[in-house]
Amino acid sequence: MTSNTGMNAEMEQMDGEINDVLRALASAFQKLDKVKDSNRQSKQLEELTGKLRDCKRLIKEFDREIKESGNSNSPDVNKQLNDRKQSMIKELNSYVALRKKYMSNLGNKRIELFDMGSCDPVVEDNVLLASAMTNQELISAGTKAMDETDQAIERSKMVVEQTVEVGTQTAANLKGQTGQMGRIVNHLDTVQFTIKKATQLVKEIGRQIATDKCIMMFLFLIVCGVVAIIIVKIVNPHSKIIRDIPGLAPPAQTSRKLLSADYFDVNL
Repeated sequence: MTSNTGMNAEMEQMDGEINDVLRALASAFQKLDKVKDSNRQSKQLEELTGKLRDCKRLIKEFDREIKESGNSNSPDVNKQLNDRKQSMIKELNSYVALRKKYMSNLGNKRIELFDMGSCDPVVEDNVLLASAMTNQELISAGTKAMDETDQAIERSKMVVEQTVEVGTQTAANLKGQTGQMGRIVNHLDTVQFTIKKATQLVKEIGRQIATDKCIMMFLFLIVCGVVAIIIVKIVNPHSKIIRDIPGLAPPAQTSRKLLSADYFDVNL
């Protein structure tokens, strides 16, 4: 048996339960504004999350009843029932937004309103709205979704092509850098070999310079000794310590004999 609003007894019962839950949510959020303790707010938000789940479940059941009784109701009744359902969804979404605001203020990300990806109230709203759409509208929405999917796929292909191009260019750059590093290593080996040879040459030159210095020292000592001998022989020509040097013998002594008077008498 249906009432003036087009609801049967079961739908009226669900409508009353949904109204009770929505009023309880409104009262709970008003009280939540007065709570200053973050821990108490977190606990009350958990309780409100359960009530929001219950309200969503009741709205789904209400929508199911609308679908089942849609053929027996007039278009005006179906419109009234759908409007009532949309108002419930709108009010539920407002409370969901309030809950998210409080959760954001608390910084608590552990509590989720729904367990899976279908828990988004906006998505749920779209699902409930799809039940009131005609076949042509559903086909148009599906075509639009397919076009958007095709566009997304094309964009993904472009991104993949760009990625492949960048990867190819990067590989070419790496190959060129690898060849350059090989040439640098070969050049370093050549430089190291040249430095080694130069070090050996410097050591050899050092040894030759040391040998030349020793020879020059010996020659200097010999010259000093000869000069000393010459000086000694000139200063003291009768010295027996040093033998006479050929060419430096002292001048021969000329004996001058004076003629005596006897020599002249004999001759006379």
